Amino acid sequence: MLRCRAALNARLRLGITGALRRFSTLPDHEILTMPALSPTMEVGTISKWQIGEGDFIESGSVIADVETDKAVVAFEAVDEGYLAKIIAAEGTADIAIGSPVAVIVEEKESISAFKDYVHDGTTPAPAESKTDSPAPEPTPAAATPVVETEGAPPKASGERIFASPLARSVAAEMGIDLAQIGTGSGPNGRIVKSDILAFEPSAAVQAAPKAEPLMAASVSGVPTGAYTDNSLSNMRKTIAARLTQAKREVPHYYLTINCTVDALIKTRVELNKRLEKQGVKLSVNDFIVKASALAMHKVPEVNSAWMDTFIRQYDYVDICVAVATPGGLMTPIVENADHLGLLDISNKVKELATKAKEGKLQPQEYQGGNFTISNLGMFGVTNFSAIINPPQAAILAVGGADTKIVQSGTDEDGNPTYSTSKVMNVTLSCDHRVVDGAVGAQWLQAFKGYIEDPMSMLL
Repeated sequence: MLRCRAALNARLRLGITGALRRFSTLPDHEILTMPALSPTMEVGTISKWQIGEGDFIESGSVIADVETDKAVVAFEAVDEGYLAKIIAAEGTADIAIGSPVAVIVEEKESISAFKDYVHDGTTPAPAESKTDSPAPEPTPAAATPVVETEGAPPKASGERIFASPLARSVAAEMGIDLAQIGTGSGPNGRIVKSDILAFEPSAAVQAAPKAEPLMAASVSGVPTGAYTDNSLSNMRKTIAARLTQAKREVPHYYLTINCTVDALIKTRVELNKRLEKQGVKLSVNDFIVKASALAMHKVPEVNSAWMDTFIRQYDYVDICVAVATPGGLMTPIVENADHLGLLDISNKVKELATKAKEGKLQPQEYQGGNFTISNLGMFGVTNFSAIINPPQAAILAVGGADTKIVQSGTDEDGNPTYSTSKVMNVTLSCDHRVVDGAVGAQWLQAFKGYIEDPMSMLL
């Protein structure tokens, strides 16, 4: 009934657990499952439900925001229906692809039948059913053999533990190691919330806090104070993993060059006067995107990617532009930037940046790209180097423009003369497996030529 609009998810509906008429006592309904919203996505988080139980779902409307390993992506509806029951509550993390998240019905009259609906294996039985039963008598620490008869043995180190996302969340809050619980009461031994609430640590585990005074004594003299532990979003985990892998596996080297931007600034002012009536204002970064794209034509070796057993050289130029968002760094793509004018580039960058900050980028708008630009000049940064985004072969780090004294010529006696100019520092990070030093230098020279003679970009 409901499907994700993205082509990536055309096959998602095959994973729905039970089509219509799941139980004879319930009206016709369908189980909506967690979709795969990116090629590398394994789990997702329901960031926000955009509709509530009982609401009518229109075709094309956004029903929920899902945080993937890449970004927060809108989960859209194609067909109409009613949201009868939310299985995965807002904020539920690490929901595996194909796991149930909601119940959909066709008729409004069918909604009430799902008021107390509980999906098998996903939502545990109410905790009261466990807490009302008498708790087992605590076992003396010396009677360790008795522990064997009270439940399943703990999981061996390294063995996979099957637990619901809610159970994992509750266990983390209570400081309980899931490996100590053993087999849960859910389907196929899955650990559910009620198992966490009913768990009683053994005497040996309970004794662990007694070691705290020793720890405190061993670090006496070290300043202590308040702090906050922030949980990692799926996006932050992915950023951390990819950057660590890139820095460890990609042989980076760095080339830096200074570009005089007096002519560029003058050209920008003149063009913005002409565009004032249209409400458009070109940025320096728009010129940088255009210059980078054109430089790829002069030095196409940089427009390549490392593919482990071969090097792929692209015939098109898709430029990624780094955008800082509340959830982390995103790199939306300006496609075919070499064929776009400055006005088109400006409009596209603004559109993508807005969508990135609002969490509305679609996967095809940030996955891929041939080259990345990271500009921190607006923050007063004048020089830095960036980490390559594999399999791309290079990334350009752009600093702000500083006023410097530069040689402007010579006088009648041949002595050098000087003047002040605006100078912008850029650093090109290259993958040495793909781009040799001389090739990287040639690309920077081509880029510098376009920046210092901006009219050449318009011809």
